[in-house]
Amino acid sequence: MDSTKLKQLLDCGQSYWLDNLTRDMIENGELKKRVEDEGLRGITSNPKTFGDSIRESDRYDADIKRLAGEGEDVETVYEALMVEDIQNACDILRPVYDESDGRDGFVSLEVDPRLARHTEATIEAARRLFQSVDRPNCMIKIPGTEEGLAAIETALFEGINVNITLLFSQGRYKEVVAAHQRALDRRRQAGKPVESVASVASFFLSRIDVLVDELIGHRHTKAAPNDLLAGRRGQLAIALARIVYREFEKDYKDSSAWQGLAADGAQPQRPLWASTGTKNPDDKPTKYIDPLIAPQTVSTMPEKTIEAFAESGTVAENAISESDTPSAQVIEDFAGGGIDLEYVSQRLEDEGIQKFIDPYEEAVESIREQIG
Repeated sequence: MDSTKLKQLLDCGQSYWLDNLTRDMIENGELKKRVEDEGLRGITSNPKTFGDSIRESDRYDADIKRLAGEGEDVETVYEALMVEDIQNACDILRPVYDESDGRDGFVSLEVDPRLARHTEATIEAARRLFQSVDRPNCMIKIPGTEEGLAAIETALFEGINVNITLLFSQGRYKEVVAAHQRALDRRRQAGKPVESVASVASFFLSRIDVLVDELIGHRHTKAAPNDLLAGRRGQLAIALARIVYREFEKDYKDSSAWQGLAADGAQPQRPLWASTGTKNPDDKPTKYIDPLIAPQTVSTMPEKTIEAFAESGTVAENAISESDTPSAQVIEDFAGGGIDLEYVSQRLEDEGIQKFIDPYEEAVESIREQIG
């Protein structure tokens, strides 16, 4: 694979991370190769990939048998296996973390997704996982739910790096930015360093368009045509991402309140574009990559999207600012056409939580079956 375009993203101020950590890529040298030769700057884990690895390979069998023999319960075994993978991945990415002064080189590990509506339990889980991994370039994934906001602020205040997941709306994005800045301001007032705490706000893209296009289909029919909505199919996610990026610039570049924290070395909470693999076969495979290249952002990509971008992607500096139709107009057209964006974001959040819970429980069940 020609990694030229991938490396050019960094010249544009954007880091690309891989969405899907496996033990196999750690052990066979693939992850190290991607880091050293292909410009990879970070990686995230998820329960589905982990569960698939448990079921489809024997790489975890010996560890499962050993931990079970030590009397550990099933969920403790799950966590111990994941922690080991995260530690090893962190070690591979540590040179990136050091070279970037702690701005990149992160490996993300999520708290038990069943805790998404439970603030205190999420805080405890984040503390435990961060301490267990014991690597400065570990990032704990916490869902950006209403209940998660306080957990996010507490974790950041305590010096835990946080990857905020499941963001689907401008409103919730603004809330997580506020939580981030409050946490760092509290650290500064408490005499704690702020430069070593990192955070990204993961805005999920393709899921938005899939749901909204389905809703458009209900409203645009032969019996009741809605040509305005029909002409906006597949456009909402990118429009929202551009709005979010403008919020980021306002809150971290133009804000006098932030400048004081930045002067003490604080790093901004970068927007991270997640769910970048296309779901519509008619879409260009780099649909959610090409137009969202921007300084101080992260793009997480599944392997197929990385390959597609390396082969046919378009690298344009600050591409996020280029749009024939203003993003605000796109969003206004959806609202005017009867698409309730608050309903969309809440439904996606609820569905997203369940999409994390299901593979988590399947992975735990796979371990349970091995233990017997």
